[in-house]
Formats: sequence, C-alpha cells, structure tokens
Amino acid sequence: MPVPPGGPTGAPPTDDILRGLGEEPAPGRTGRTLVALGVVVVALVGAYVAAQWFVSDKIAHGTTVAGVEIGGKTVDDAAATLDDRLGDRATEPVAVVAAGKKAQLDPRKAGLTFDARATVDPLVSFTLAPSRLWHAVFGGSEVTPVTRVDTAKLTAALGTVGDAVEVKARNGSVAFSDGAATSVAPRNGTALDRGAARKVVTDGWLTASGALELPTTTVRPEVGADAVQNAMVLAGTVTSSPVDLTVGGQKVRLPGDVLAGAASFVPDGSTLTLKLDAQTLRTDVLARSTKLLTSAQDARFTFTDDKPTIADGKNGTGLDADALAKAVTAAAAKDSGRTATVELTTVEPATTTADLQKLGVTEKVSEFATPLTNEPVRTKNLEVGAAKITGDLVKPGQTFSLVDALSPITTAGGYHEAHVIEGGRLVDGIGGGLSQVATTTYNAAFFAGLDIVTHQPHSYWIPRYPEGREATIAVGLIDMKFANDTPYGVVVQAWLDDAKLHVALWSTKYYTVQTTTSPRTNVVEPSTVHDSSAGCVADAGGQPGFHVSVRRLVSRDGSVVKDETNQWTYKPQDRRVCTSGGGDG
Repeated sequence: MPVPPGGPTGAPPTDDILRGLGEEPAPGRTGRTLVALGVVVVALVGAYVAAQWFVSDKIAHGTTVAGVEIGGKTVDDAAATLDDRLGDRATEPVAVVAAGKKAQLDPRKAGLTFDARATVDPLVSFTLAPSRLWHAVFGGSEVTPVTRVDTAKLTAALGTVGDAVEVKARNGSVAFSDGAATSVAPRNGTALDRGAARKVVTDGWLTASGALELPTTTVRPEVGADAVQNAMVLAGTVTSSPVDLTVGGQKVRLPGDVLAGAASFVPDGSTLTLKLDAQTLRTDVLARSTKLLTSAQDARFTFTDDKPTIADGKNGTGLDADALAKAVTAAAAKDSGRTATVELTTVEPATTTADLQKLGVTEKVSEFATPLTNEPVRTKNLEVGAAKITGDLVKPGQTFSLVDALSPITTAGGYHEAHVIEGGRLVDGIGGGLSQVATTTYNAAFFAGLDIVTHQPHSYWIPRYPEGREATIAVGLIDMKFANDTPYGVVVQAWLDDAKLHVALWSTKYYTVQTTTSPRTNVVEPSTVHDSSAGCVADAGGQPGFHVSVRRLVSRDGSVVKDETNQWTYKPQDRRVCTSGGGDG
C-alpha cells in the first residue's frame, strides 16, 4: 500500500516545515504606495505653507474697512490710508437717537478712538488658516475696524444722553384743594438702556451711515391707577362729615373742609397713604377750643425777708400733635362712628426746684447803691426797672443783658418820660433815669469780680456816680452786659430805699476784688451855652471834662486772675441856658 506524502499519519514532511526559515520576504506594493503618498503630502504641505508665506505680506485684494479699499497694500500703507480716510470721521460727532429724541456724542469725550494699525495687522500676519489663502486668491471682504473704548468716559457720555432723552415715570397722586380731592393719573416713563447702548455705540460709531438707534426701556410708575382710585374713594370718606374730637374735657368738631386742609396722600410703596399734618391739625384744634392748654411755670427765685427763696414750678398741659393726628386720621377714614379721643399731656417745667438748689445761691456777694434825684417821675422809672430785674437768674456761663431785662422800655412796659442824655444834652425820653440802673448794676457786677462783657460810661460825668466806673444804656445802641464766669448761679436783687437805688448779687463768694481810680488828667473847664431850640432843657451843669482810668484786680484763692484797666474821657458838662422858645429851667 503506498504511503501518503505526509507519512503514515498524514503529517507534512519535515523538509517542508523547515523550508523558508531564515529567508527575507520580498517587498510588497503597499509599502511603496505609502512612501509615495507621504512624499506627496509633504510636498503639498510645503507648497501650502509656502503659499501662505507668499501672501502674508500683502492684504488680500478687495479688502475694505468702513468702506475704504486697502486690498493689495502693505500693512504700513494700509494703516496710513485708513488714518487718512477715516481720521476725520473718527473725530466727528456721532449722531444718536433714543425714544425719538436726537443727541450727539463727541468721540474724544466719549473715549472712542480708531486704531488703524490694530485693524490691519491681523490681515498680514502669518497664519495657516485656509481663509487667508482663500481671500488671497478670490479676494478679501469688509473688515470690522478695531476701536479702543474708555468705558468710564463712554458711560459718562451716555449718562448725559440719557438725562436728555429720558422721561421719568409719573406716579399717580391725589391732593386736596378747596376742600375737595383731585387726582393726577400715572404715566409711564422712558429710560435709556445704558448697557445695550454702550454696545451699540462701541460696534457702530465709526461705520454707521446714519444716527445710531439707542435702545430704551419703559419705566412703569410705582403708584398706578388702582392706587389712585382707592385714594379718591378714601378722600371722599374723609370729607364726607365732621370728626368729633374729645380732648381735655372739651368737645371739638372738625368739619370736612378742616380735615381736607390738613390732609394729604403720600406714596407708600405702590399705594397712597392718608396723612393728616400733625401741626396743622393741632392749630385747628386749639383754635376751636377754649383755653385748652396751660403753660408750665419754671421754678424761680423770689425774695422773702430780703433773702432769695425758691418758688416751686408748676406743670402745664400739652397736646401731642402726633397722637392727635393718629386718632383723627383713624376716625376720618371711617364711614360712620367718626369720633376720636385724645388725652392731654403733662408738660414739666424746664427749670425745677432741684435745678435751682444745685446753683449755690447762698449769700450776698456784692451790693452797690447810688443816690436818687428829686425827680418823682424818674424815680418811678427806677422802681419799674428794679422790679423787672429782681429775681433774674444768670446761670454759669450765661450773659446778663440789662437792656433785655428792662425791655420793653415803652409806656406799655410801665415807663414814663423823664430826662435822658442825648447828643450831650438833656432831653425828655421814655425811661429816663434807667442809666442809673445800668450804673448801679455795673458796679454790683464789678465788685463781684464777674466778667464785664460790654459797658459805656456817660458822655459827661454825673457827680452821683463814681468817676470812670459807671454806665449808660440806649436801646439798640448801648447795652450793659456781664457774664457769669463762676460755677454758681447769680441772682439779681434791686430795690429803692433810703433815697438810693440798690443792686445786690446773690451767689457763693468766688472772687475777691480790689480797685483803684487814677487822678483826673486833661481837665477841661465847662462853658455856658445859650440854647433857643424847641424842647431845650436847662442844665445847671458846670462839671469839667477830664480823663480817668480805673484798675480792677480780681483774685481767686490769693492769686490774681484778672488785671483790668478801663479808661474814659469825659466831656465838660456845659451850663445850658434856654432862651426864647426853650424850657424854663
């Protein structure tokens, strides 16, 4: 039986298995193809890169910026062309319109500038983008100009435009006039959309062929028609009938027209709220009541047995305007049951007994007296003046004004006509003699060591007063003032006794005073004047004029704290003889 080629078992012969081991395979077609393709690709890429490089130094023909042709130019030429052609346009006012209102923007003030170089540089820079090669072959297109924007300046410029074109929304309102309510309808407003407007201007300020349309928004009023209608209904209720008020045991009726006179509607969010003016309403209530309120009385100093004592203050009654307005507003908003009740308040004195007790008014710290004349009317004026200043309190740090304390210096104030010095001569005037109050009070303050704020001696010396240490007053012109520069209160006491006017100051002893008066100098003897004018008052006169100085040393705990010298020159007091038409002397 013949043996198969593979042996008895059918396996391949060993020689066939080993055949080919160690031999190189023959090259195939696929490898050669790939190599060829690679070479082609490299060549094409090189050609593409070379083409891009070739066109990179020229701007594609047909390229325009804001309508200006720059194709085929180098970057320098293109930038110069754009600066030349667009330079004027970049500085011309930009027309804008918003909500139908026209305005203009100055590019420079608005922070808008055109950058020609930045516009053309990207058109010639080397790139592998296919669009560059495409444009180089088939032509360029319109290029958006590059502009620089100063955001702060543009925002400010648009703010000015916005102020010019914007219309504020109008809230609806209700008001009272002649006792009746009238309304104003709400109205929408218009506002510039400033964020969107910035983009519109930034994108189109250099290329727009006409005015730039700036976007606006509608602003709706907060108080609308519904709130107005509700307020009108309430206004009708307010004036429909009176409000009956009970206050301080009295009945006060407030008619509709009175309520309307105090009423208004004020915006409160999206609604209108009824408000009655508190002070107007308070005035109306007081006018329609009888002695409803009483004034508080301050504690004060009086004199008993020639010593200061404290008279207690008294509470008064008041009307809280806000509480009144709240109560009446609630009643006026009702269709029925239109009544309100308000309690009076307690008004305490501004100065209490305890306040005065703390001031240390315990002893008489100074007293001065000047002799009276034989003129009864003049003496009456001194009595009135003394009564007015007695009990006056000068607290620490306060200034006492004699003119204020004596005022009003009129017949209604209790004064009479008597001799006064005016223009260096005696004439009759209301309150004649009150300069004696000034002199006496001045000396009391002088010897108490208090600060003399202002004073002026008479024009000529009057023998009943100390030389250089006296004072006169004239309403609106001359005052005598002293300041309390101690930590204690100072109380004034004045009275007439033993043919003298006395003024004493009560406090706690604080200063020690020494004074000296210089001899007279520059003495001028008087002369005789014959006066034929109407209203002449004869004056025996005869006092010389002279110069004098007064020194005051004020000490505290042994140390001098004030060293003052006052100087004054008196005119001679001429004898005045009234001739025809004058007084009888």
